[in-house]
Amino acid sequence: MNTLKPSLSEYEKRLLKIKVEQARKRPAFRRQEWFRYKKLGDAWRKPRGKHSKMREHLARRPPVVDSGFRSPRIVRGLHPSGFREVLVNNVSELERLDRNREAARIASKVGAKKREAILKRADELGIRVINRGSE
Repeated sequence: MNTLKPSLSEYEKRLLKIKVEQARKRPAFRRQEWFRYKKLGDAWRKPRGKHSKMREHLARRPPVVDSGFRSPRIVRGLHPSGFREVLVNNVSELERLDRNREAARIASKVGAKKREAILKRADELGIRVINRGSE
């Protein structure tokens, strides 16, 4: 039952399209010299060095995280489907969701038995579950 759609205004729908388009174009921001040392990993860290070429935005350097890459404020944090994600651990938390605006994401620590109960109740309430898995 994943065909549920959020109730968004035309303005919000337009901004959501812009957000998804920007996300597709957004570069992978990687830590300075992530390729040089395996121990660094590639998780983003702001370059702070005094002589850092990356901090100075010099040519031929990787892109640096900047406010210009953000998505529109109204749709920021929304799932690409248009729903606001809410983490759900049990059936009682599912009851509190607004089915027109919010979608459930079942927590990873939830076991198979409780997960099945959550999915069944979500279908009864008409709530979208983002990570349904293979059924």
